[in-house]
Amino acid sequence: MCGDHKHGKINRRQALTGGMAVTAAAAALAGSAGSASAQSNPYAEPESPALPPSDMILDLSRAALVVTDPQVDFLSPDGVTWGVVGENVTELNTVENIDRLFAAAKARDITVAVSPHYYYPTDHGWKFEGALEKLMHKIGMFDRKGPLNMDGFEGSGADFMPQYKKYIEDGKTIVTSPHKVYGNDSNDLALQLRKNGVDQVILAGMSANLCTESHMRELIEQGFEVAVIKDATAAAKLPEGDGYLAALINFRYIANAVWTTDEVVDMIANA
Repeated sequence: MCGDHKHGKINRRQALTGGMAVTAAAAALAGSAGSASAQSNPYAEPESPALPPSDMILDLSRAALVVTDPQVDFLSPDGVTWGVVGENVTELNTVENIDRLFAAAKARDITVAVSPHYYYPTDHGWKFEGALEKLMHKIGMFDRKGPLNMDGFEGSGADFMPQYKKYIEDGKTIVTSPHKVYGNDSNDLALQLRKNGVDQVILAGMSANLCTESHMRELIEQGFEVAVIKDATAAAKLPEGDGYLAALINFRYIANAVWTTDEVVDMIANA
């Protein structure tokens, strides 16, 4: 390392620590105004981003809108999770924003896929579960009578939001097999997208730090280019933490792009 310094060269670790120092200095120079802004809106975009900007360009010929869990239990005051997700759904205008994405995609006839979450009686026999799995099973979230039994499905918590049915039930929308925990590695979403010539995904739906984030991660691992629509999702706020903030940070770190509904609706209309 001494030799590197002599010749004016630095290694990657020195470059990283130097960059961190510059970033820290820039943050300090932002002053109290920036701190106040961050405190008043923890979801605000950073004033001085350290990560490279997105270079994703939407191509409708190879793009799809994918919506995770657009279901009553997540998005309606009648749903079993409304007490913990309702505040975030309301402040982000999530229900209306998902509707706008559906409408925009259908207007341009691009591929639309829905990845739902269903639990059948046999799923309640699992021998071990994570914390949220335990909770979902306990409260009967997304419960159905069985994979071949639609009794009681209409209007239940597992059903799609009523305002989305005109898009989902149009005979063109792909409704995948259900994902069982959070990610789409347990369903046929990737296969359906590949068979439709899709390698770009506009991702929205519920919930931000669980199924939506897990779909983002798996799709990226599968080689898709993924843009997450940050105000067309939402998450629970619990004593354990703000799920939306956790997801938003990871969206910024991992996704190919993080867009708003306004941005992507305009892109779709004008592409």
